Amino acid sequence: MATPTKDYDFTAIEPKWQAFWAENRTYRAKDFEEKPTFYVLDMFPYPSAAGLHIGHPEGYTASDALKRFKKAQGFNVLHPMGWDAFGLPTEQYAIKTGTHPAVTTKDNVASFKQQLTRLGFTYDWEREVNTTDPGYVKWTQWIFKQLFRQGLAYVDEKPVWFCPELGTVLANEEVLNTPEGPRSERGAFPVERRPIRQWVLRITEYAERLIAGLKDLDWPDSTKRLQENWIGRSEGGEIAFDVAGHDARLEVFTTRPDTLYGATYMVIAPEHPMVATITSAEQKAAVDSYIEKAKRKSDLERAELSKEKTGVWTGANAINPVNGQEIPVWVADYVLMTYGTGAIMAVPAHDERDFAFAKEFELEIIQVIDDDGSAEKDPSGMLTAAYTGPGKLINSGEHSGCDHETAKNAIIAKLAAENRGKATVNFKLRDWLFSRQRYWGEPFPIVWVSEADYAKADDSLKSLERPVSCQIDGETRFALALPDSELPLELPEVESYTPSPDGQSPLSKAGEWLCVYIDPQTGATSPAARDGWLAGARETNTMPQWAGSCWYYLRYIDPENTAALIDPDKAKYWGMPDLYIGGAEHAVLHLLYARFWHHVLYDLGVVSDPEPFKQLFHQGIILGEDGEKMSKSRGNVVNPDTIIEGYGADALRLYLMFLGPLEAMKPWNTQGIEGIARFLRKIWRLVVDENGGLHSRVGATEKLDEASERVLHVTIKKVTEDYDSLGFNTAISQMMICTNQLAKADALTRESIETVLKLVAPLAPHLAEELWQRLGHNNSIVEAGWPKYDESKLVKDRVKIIFQVNGKYRGDTELPADHSKDEAIAAAKACERVQSFIEGKTIKKEIYVPGKIVNIVAV
Repeated sequence: MATPTKDYDFTAIEPKWQAFWAENRTYRAKDFEEKPTFYVLDMFPYPSAAGLHIGHPEGYTASDALKRFKKAQGFNVLHPMGWDAFGLPTEQYAIKTGTHPAVTTKDNVASFKQQLTRLGFTYDWEREVNTTDPGYVKWTQWIFKQLFRQGLAYVDEKPVWFCPELGTVLANEEVLNTPEGPRSERGAFPVERRPIRQWVLRITEYAERLIAGLKDLDWPDSTKRLQENWIGRSEGGEIAFDVAGHDARLEVFTTRPDTLYGATYMVIAPEHPMVATITSAEQKAAVDSYIEKAKRKSDLERAELSKEKTGVWTGANAINPVNGQEIPVWVADYVLMTYGTGAIMAVPAHDERDFAFAKEFELEIIQVIDDDGSAEKDPSGMLTAAYTGPGKLINSGEHSGCDHETAKNAIIAKLAAENRGKATVNFKLRDWLFSRQRYWGEPFPIVWVSEADYAKADDSLKSLERPVSCQIDGETRFALALPDSELPLELPEVESYTPSPDGQSPLSKAGEWLCVYIDPQTGATSPAARDGWLAGARETNTMPQWAGSCWYYLRYIDPENTAALIDPDKAKYWGMPDLYIGGAEHAVLHLLYARFWHHVLYDLGVVSDPEPFKQLFHQGIILGEDGEKMSKSRGNVVNPDTIIEGYGADALRLYLMFLGPLEAMKPWNTQGIEGIARFLRKIWRLVVDENGGLHSRVGATEKLDEASERVLHVTIKKVTEDYDSLGFNTAISQMMICTNQLAKADALTRESIETVLKLVAPLAPHLAEELWQRLGHNNSIVEAGWPKYDESKLVKDRVKIIFQVNGKYRGDTELPADHSKDEAIAAAKACERVQSFIEGKTIKKEIYVPGKIVNIVAV
């Protein structure tokens, strides 16, 4: 056994205890143990080549401390870790170097794991998951199969952002608006709109439930609002406009059917399928040119309110269904095909954007809501800005004089009777584009067959709701799902990881892997033709990185199960995560997609909880010392390894939690960690003397002095409450106060020292374990339980009372804590200094602030 150090040598202490926790499986979660459970979940990282940055250990320290705290309180704690390991950076590295992404991923995971261990994070590594492992991919594919079978997955040609340099489709959120035009978030490469065959998930069918489910979740209000806004529920009407001279109708969704009489033109999105049908020969060139320019703009850029208004008339007119007036139909890029129907009725008098467009192109403006004199108008009485307030209808035929709410219902009811409209609910949420044209992702468990062969296949291989078909090489093909026995479908070896110039996945060049024969009854596959089997081709798109991160919290509960995604008994025992900690940057998409999948699994009876994450907490961003966001280009990135080498993991953990409230944005300050290092050395010296032995003060008394005992119990109470609420910064402040108080004493009880170590152990576990052992214990400190405070010792026996005369300090004294007002005033009058200031004067008032001040007013 190594000789104990006399000084606080974190370089020796920390590896020792990290090895102890691993060898003794101290923090292994045990299924069905008869204890209350607590499941704390971190957002698992993408294992990049860059390794951990200082932002990772902030949230991870909080969850690790909470885990240790809850375990000490007697909970059976589940705190796992895994890897969101599919992703574009690894594939880009493979394209550049030829290194298989699996090799790079394995190396990066090993590096991340080593860094996490150095920080003292004691995850239950026996439950580790990796989204790229075949055993995990199997169940991701299985979930997709359920979506497919339930009719929630389909294929469509979608106009999507395509980046030729990255060779993949990008989500709108992955496209940046720049002065040079839309660029990819990764690499800042040019992107363009292309129609590409995509798998799409019908998340919109769950839109109502996804909004309703937010109500009972303990999440930040800001995150709930972001989700609600993204889903974008709005009530209104769907209205049909006939196109004059065409056998065609344009349908619009509006939340303001009461303003229909004020619709003076229509606008359709450049991508609207009816553009070519209704555009006149005279306007075709102008419309085509405009559409081409619109392709180079992102949705965010097009929807920006302050941008210059652009558009072109199609040459067609629509007929307003309430008054029969013909109104022009324009194409303009501020209308998006991804919201509503891709067409709008424009009411410039009562919509700011429509007003600006009408002014730009000199279109008619008709006011139909009475502003009661409150709107901005020119001397002639014409509006100079859109009036968006409430009021009664004017210029609206039989509905004039009605309030706008009554008119909404009346107009929609009339249109519905004429088969020209209906009341409806609209969502801003669009179905989820679920394809990527790249190699490093989960293959779809899908085989495409001809229509004739599809008819021969067993129903168990098909979508239960409707056939899924698409055009491939000019032929209509139908989708069959592989049976469970064929999962996982693993990625084949390919000669190149580079997508083809036309945007096809590297899997499209996978040769023999592509061609497959399938048993029409069982779905079993063979690379060679067999009598009666169907000839098919595998799907070449892969799933997005979101897929594996949608359900990983479930796999932690039952990571080795090969027969089911999760054992229902284990799911019931652990339940869903009690706390989910992660960055606010995932407030919309990851959380929305995970909730969608969870709702589907709930409907299928796979899980028994309707929502996946009961409580959500976002840790704040740590800025560089210059107050700016950390980035390599600014040179302000803090590497946790460097801090550990200089100060130790315990100092880094404590300092990260001491910087400020966990949820707040705060700047890093390397000098500030010095104070934390001194605090740790002070705790060390409470136990260890200058020669490395047990300090003589330890156990030198059976009872603490009154002041120290009170501070100790106040600290137990506050630290317990603060840990529960993740208020680590204030918990650390209180522990500093307590340590300073105890350091003054010449004699301390063993219990008081052990209590301090138990309190600090969640945040500084290496130091606490070492000192716990030096006090003669062989077990881990976490097994010693959590200290409890004595309510009676929180109250001071005596309190300090300040004496004032006419509001100025004139003395003080200590009185019993339960003293009366009369006793306090009598003590003040008995004070010689007070007497010298009231002698010969008349006392007008005696003011008593209980337990604090006596103020005598004398004139």
